[in-house]
Amino acid sequence: MRNSKTSDYFLLTLLALIWASAFFNIKIATYSYGPLTIAFLRIFFGAIPVIFLCFIKKIKIEAFSKDWFWFASIGVINLVIPFFLIAYGVQKVQSNLAAILMASTPLSATLLAHFFAKNEKISLIKSFGVLVGFSGIVFLFSDNILIDNNNFLSAILILLGSTFYVIGGLLTLKISNKKNENVTASILIWGTIFLLPITLLFEQPWNLTPRLDSTLSLIYLGVFSTGIAWLLRFYILKHNGLVFQSQVAYLIPIFGVILGYLILDEVITSKVMISLIAVIIGIYIVKKGNKIKLI
Repeated sequence: MRNSKTSDYFLLTLLALIWASAFFNIKIATYSYGPLTIAFLRIFFGAIPVIFLCFIKKIKIEAFSKDWFWFASIGVINLVIPFFLIAYGVQKVQSNLAAILMASTPLSATLLAHFFAKNEKISLIKSFGVLVGFSGIVFLFSDNILIDNNNFLSAILILLGSTFYVIGGLLTLKISNKKNENVTASILIWGTIFLLPITLLFEQPWNLTPRLDSTLSLIYLGVFSTGIAWLLRFYILKHNGLVFQSQVAYLIPIFGVILGYLILDEVITSKVMISLIAVIIGIYIVKKGNKIKLI
């Protein structure tokens, strides 16, 4: 039993590391590639392992079935838009800043779920958690060392990208009766279809002379941070449940800040640490609020 529990937490930590590593790899990819190209190739490379798994497990991919509209909509809202906004924003901000801003996703989800999901009403405890978490985000914007007039909009766009993740997640409730692998493969296919002509038209990637590190980071983003990470998420969900898997939210911003410092020598200011702690505490309170029912 102990070994099994250790293995579960190892996989959870591995998932957090893979997702957290996306931020510094996006930063490296921006050295050579535009945000549209990054978003497109990330989705394209991410689709490969997922489609391969569906083939191995003989899971039918329903991207072009009668539910194609939902797959296409989720692909655009949950993949295309946030991937583009994050890549665009990270061009001018540190990757560790992006990691903290994206950590606001569980907080945004709590607010939006109150209005658009059944049995997800916000409570006093969850409201307090959201307030604490977003206070940390607001405080982060007061850090003049990391955020100034030149990159303020970039930080806002990253924060907006996290909101689109939540909206896309809510839309998946419309097709919650389908297998996760099928849904992921289908939305990745539609994301690729949508971005291909736009990328070719606006960024003309064939004219690029990319650096090797940027190219390797881009492949990593697709295969590992998108494709394999989603498959690992499915495995954890199936064997340990949503509550256990959701603990990854605590680890991603921590690993994101550490990796940005180690790999890119990014600055960690006192305000970054305070904001990080506030966001993690906010997420913790919100998740506690999910277990506590007030009469």
